[in-house]
Amino acid sequence: MKAMILAAGSGVRMRPLTDTKPKPLLEVRGKALIAWLIESLARAGVREIVINHAHLGEMIEAVLGDGSRFGVAIHYSREPQALETAGGIVKALPLLGTGPFLAVNGDIFCDFDFATLASRALAQHLAHLVLVPNPAHHPQGDFSLQEDKVRAEGEPRWTFSGIGLYRAELFEEIRPGSKGQLAPLLRAAMARKQVSGEIHFGRWHDVGTPERLEALNALVA
Repeated sequence: MKAMILAAGSGVRMRPLTDTKPKPLLEVRGKALIAWLIESLARAGVREIVINHAHLGEMIEAVLGDGSRFGVAIHYSREPQALETAGGIVKALPLLGTGPFLAVNGDIFCDFDFATLASRALAQHLAHLVLVPNPAHHPQGDFSLQEDKVRAEGEPRWTFSGIGLYRAELFEEIRPGSKGQLAPLLRAAMARKQVSGEIHFGRWHDVGTPERLEALNALVA
């Protein structure tokens, strides 16, 4: 199975740190966030990774190279202007192939075992989402989980971790090269009961502000 790391955001909330460095290259315990993710994917047996980028993307390529030092092959999907999550995935589909693929936000830090997704089939669903308990900065959550189905409504609420398994059919209405958000596509698929999910209770951090990055470094150290 191939994986995609979403790394094209400009990181506005992380300024001034992201004025000179893309957010996925910000470091936790001396290692770039995206490097932690690549190592986790490699441990799960993922050998081909696609990374999209826009803001200061050349720095990401310079640091990561072809991925050989991680034991993986990295391919880059370059966006002159960030296409948002779904738009970025659609642009990268020629690199991801026709089978289900894993996608993960490039600005999270977690101990999720990606092997659980790499071995999962999506026979009856268009997507499988990993949800987490609501963090302090997002107490309202995003979705509910009823049996194995993710729903846009209902209680209790959980936060979408930014980790998911997808089929290309989910993105059919997005024209290649255009912008598009993931949430509306997921909500439409949820209404058709085509999104499954699970809850991860382990370590997970959305590194969205300099304060959260500082707190994470203190916690991990």
